[in-house]
Amino acid sequence: MTIRRRGALFGLISAAALALGLAQPATAQESVEQFYSGQLLTILIGHPPGGSYDLYSQVTAQHIAKFIPGNPTVVVQSMPGGGGSVAAAYFYNRAPRDGSMIALFPETLAHTQLLTPEASRWDLAKMRYIGSFTNVASVLMVREGSAVKTVEDLYTTEAFAGCSGRTTASSQAPAIMRYFTGMKLKMVCGYEGGSATILALLRNEIDVNANVWTTWKVSHQAEMASGQIKPLVQFGLQRLPDLPDVPTMEELTDDPEAKAAMRFFSAAGDIGRALLAPPEMPDDRFAALASAFDQMVKDPAFIADVEARGASLNPVDAAGVQKIVDTIFATPTEVVEELKVALEKGFEE
Repeated sequence: MTIRRRGALFGLISAAALALGLAQPATAQESVEQFYSGQLLTILIGHPPGGSYDLYSQVTAQHIAKFIPGNPTVVVQSMPGGGGSVAAAYFYNRAPRDGSMIALFPETLAHTQLLTPEASRWDLAKMRYIGSFTNVASVLMVREGSAVKTVEDLYTTEAFAGCSGRTTASSQAPAIMRYFTGMKLKMVCGYEGGSATILALLRNEIDVNANVWTTWKVSHQAEMASGQIKPLVQFGLQRLPDLPDVPTMEELTDDPEAKAAMRFFSAAGDIGRALLAPPEMPDDRFAALASAFDQMVKDPAFIADVEARGASLNPVDAAGVQKIVDTIFATPTEVVEELKVALEKGFEE
């Protein structure tokens, strides 16, 4: 019999006692330790296994339990579709809110909510981030053998850009760049996740693909070293230390309105790969998970595991991530509208 079933049974006994006129004190909510003892804690991701979402979820599943009171069993569940939007909608509307499920979704949830509120079946303002592992920036790679060799070639030569859907930063980045710069990119969407688009690039089905730098660095170092793929453009607020000679999207235009829209878009990268709690999660359980995250990312065993996988680790706590979200939601309407146009036109034929 589990803790929760015992609570339900006690409730029935208490109700019966009250019905008999016996005064009973209010039942205290079970403690965090009681709740998580014997509990299954699920980390939901909206992408197939193999990418950076899966990487950070799996390493978390192996380490975080020892920092959570009650030491739950932690598993990862994949629900791919719509670049993460299917899982995000499920998480917000149907998933348990008691602390038995958390998530790791695209960093663009806030942007998507502002840009396409009618299609966003979630309200990020009613959810809370537990903490972020690392900021992320997408990098546009070109394959060996493509007619495109340099950034300048993108202005004169048509290039097929693969994407999984319109809600991920990696899919949106080349579409936005196409709109603001006039580059001859042709968006080819419908691939099932970032791993599938990278495979399409390596199979010469497409010319370029944007994906987070962590994924390229962790899983495709050999292809970069051999020259099979090489970086052309990066989509962060500033150049990554690993890519000091690769221009950012913002550097490719002098238009102040375009720059403002690009900076708004790039701010999502500061949220990065972050764990998210559902609406209405009890405050004490959220606090316990946030504390567990903070302890985990400082743990030598966790750090060694992340480094062994070649992944980045630049953690931000719950309060820090919330500040980033607040900044995004405070973006002027005119900037949001400009980026909205870019996303609509950038994906058009």
